[in-house]
Amino acid sequence: MYILIAILIFGVLIFVHELGHFLTAKALDVQVNEFAVCMGPALVKKTKGETTYSLRCIPIGGYCAMEGEDESSDNPRAFTSKPWWRRLIILAAGSFMNFVTGVLVLVILFSTAAGFFAVPRIDSFYEGCPYESAEGLQAGDEIYKIDGRRVYIQSDVSMLLARNKTGVFDLVVRRDGKLVELKDFAMTPVEYTVDGETQVKYGFYFGMEEKTFGSVMKTSWNTAMDFTRLVWLGLEDLISGAVSMDEMSGPVGIVSVIAETGEQSATKADAAANIAYLAAFIAINLAVMNMLPIPALDGGRIFLLLVGTLFTALTKKKIPPKYEGYVHAAGMIALLAFMAFVTFKDIWKLFA
Repeated sequence: MYILIAILIFGVLIFVHELGHFLTAKALDVQVNEFAVCMGPALVKKTKGETTYSLRCIPIGGYCAMEGEDESSDNPRAFTSKPWWRRLIILAAGSFMNFVTGVLVLVILFSTAAGFFAVPRIDSFYEGCPYESAEGLQAGDEIYKIDGRRVYIQSDVSMLLARNKTGVFDLVVRRDGKLVELKDFAMTPVEYTVDGETQVKYGFYFGMEEKTFGSVMKTSWNTAMDFTRLVWLGLEDLISGAVSMDEMSGPVGIVSVIAETGEQSATKADAAANIAYLAAFIAINLAVMNMLPIPALDGGRIFLLLVGTLFTALTKKKIPPKYEGYVHAAGMIALLAFMAFVTFKDIWKLFA
């Protein structure tokens, strides 16, 4: 059941993404030839007006085929006939819709959550904590930045502290309404005995914020910003070698994680909430990844659109659309090959 739910989540997110392209294309007077859900041969097709709507047999992907998108067209309503800013809006609309979907899911989740939210505000310290002082941290401090990175939610504190291996941090805290810098602030986890159990922690008790409309909206937005940052941190770690390709997952791996999350939840209600939280992360992840300047992705199309616009402004000539089509075709082949590699790796993990 959870595997089917995971597949449904991907299907909905892809549909929402393509719907963003479709709605903005229609609104900006671009002819849409076909709006397809899934890929492969068509199971059902229906033409209404100028657009063919189809449901295809392979339950991955989907597309919004616009007139003149990858080829020359004399049609005044072709994609390439429209001003660059209209094309940019259409290309960015898919990722925008995914991001909005992720935020809406978070708003619904936090609206139905318990009466308080954890916040990165220090309420008190463990007994004997060495970091509490007039020159250091104080009760009531909201940890705002760690090593230049914004703290959006309470869990960011431990995550960002763990990324620094030196034990010396540049902190910014909000104190009495003002931002206070604590430069070269040395901290290492210390052993504490709590209820007879030894724990290794920094020694902070974080506060809670009562659930109100404002706190729900703030927590939802901050969590979305945190998800966005996690995607960039993941890419940064992958490029730097901090994490290996073995730790990367594709659709099969993500479906496996969703299924495992559902199965390990204590109740069906917990499973629904945990899977919805993952779905919000996946939606925002897709929004960010799709805007990377890689050929075949919307970000790559936007990049080439801006390059083409600049080229036309300087030379008064247009780059033939077919050349951009060749670039995106090559990018698609490379992307599909990469996805095949990641998928094979994920399947191997399932049986290893």
